[in-house]
Amino acid sequence: MALSQEWLGVLSLAVLFMAIFVGFPIVFTLIAVALFFGYLGMGDLVFHLMTLQVFSVMKDTTLAAVPFFLFMGFLLEQCGLMERLFRGTQLLLAPLAGSLYLAILITSTIFGIASGIVGSTVTLLGVMAAPAIKRSKYDIRMSAGAITAGGTLGILIPPSVMLVVMAPVVGVPVTDLFTAAIVPGFMLSALYCIYTTVRCYFNPKLGPPLPMEERMPMKYVLKELAIGVVPMLIVVFATLGTIMLGIATPTDCAAFGTTVTIIMTLAYRELTWARLKHSVFATLELSAMILFLVAASNFFGAVFSRLGSATMIAESLLSLNFSPTTMLVIMLLIIFLLGWPLEWVPIVLIVVPIFLPLVNKLGIDLVWFCTLVAVCLQTAWLSPPVALSAYFLKGVVPEWELRDINAGMMQFIWLQLVGLALCIAFPQLSLWLPSILKD
Repeated sequence: MALSQEWLGVLSLAVLFMAIFVGFPIVFTLIAVALFFGYLGMGDLVFHLMTLQVFSVMKDTTLAAVPFFLFMGFLLEQCGLMERLFRGTQLLLAPLAGSLYLAILITSTIFGIASGIVGSTVTLLGVMAAPAIKRSKYDIRMSAGAITAGGTLGILIPPSVMLVVMAPVVGVPVTDLFTAAIVPGFMLSALYCIYTTVRCYFNPKLGPPLPMEERMPMKYVLKELAIGVVPMLIVVFATLGTIMLGIATPTDCAAFGTTVTIIMTLAYRELTWARLKHSVFATLELSAMILFLVAASNFFGAVFSRLGSATMIAESLLSLNFSPTTMLVIMLLIIFLLGWPLEWVPIVLIVVPIFLPLVNKLGIDLVWFCTLVAVCLQTAWLSPPVALSAYFLKGVVPEWELRDINAGMMQFIWLQLVGLALCIAFPQLSLWLPSILKD
């Protein structure tokens, strides 16, 4: 008995996930599965569809922002400005219990605004903070949790590369997603800071104040803080500020932010040929991977939709007669579980489009839905046993046991879930700022 086109699409999705879980390269698996099942379902039309989808990605000017934001982040990472920011924040908060945790979280939040690269942020925080953590006898588990949780904020806080990729997929402006993610991002950062401060207040052994012999005069502290903060604030205004004020498009502001970053690193005499070369090649490698994935995922999604599978799934779920909130939670749960073994790119480009017909029929605001997906995927980065953040941190601090890193992340994943629940219960946390800026 021949399968209908709709069930052919569902079978292609099952084959795709099985192949990815086995270990086949995602990009080539997407193309091969889409070609095979697309040819079975629609014949030669699938080749024209592939050409159309690849060229549509190549002509999408919004995606041109991706390499700019990546280059900006790699350059800031290479030039050591994040280290000055971390050192200055740590010294300023030295008298407080848990000051090192606060320095980690504040630094990662600011750097997340300026870069949006999760792996680099977690790695760099581990390299910078591990020696101070050992000297100050801070709790390893909570330290690991603070580093990984703070580092993953870059996936949510604008200018997040994930939001740049997600916007054209769901058909909403990047500026709306950027502004919608600001309040949830800062809310999560505040939850982390409150949690570590309260824990250290009641149990100072978890994070004692910095020893007197390691503290510096206030003049020196303010100088270090200014050297670290001022370049970051300038870069933040050049990117996020110009977007929110309506001065430039996301692509234009990404190019402007990159130019400002180069000027700042030159002014601080931190830019060398070796650092520039590393940043260029790292940007080229990661941009090519992301954009190749975008093209392949768009092709698979187009085949899947053309076969009618997405519509069939949406109608099947609607027939369950669950409330919109229940359906929303089910979708987020599926995305969260898939975030364990998969990168965010295939989830954003394959799974989210499958849910779009259902989201539209339920009348769920797309900007709110995208923000919830972003928070959900950030949570998945912290979920053992597959959480990539743990392996990034383990790679730079090998003496820390993986079980301690995972235990530390579990403390913060509950805060993530609280933040996600608040965003679901109070949509205005995501929608208030976009509505204000549009008026």
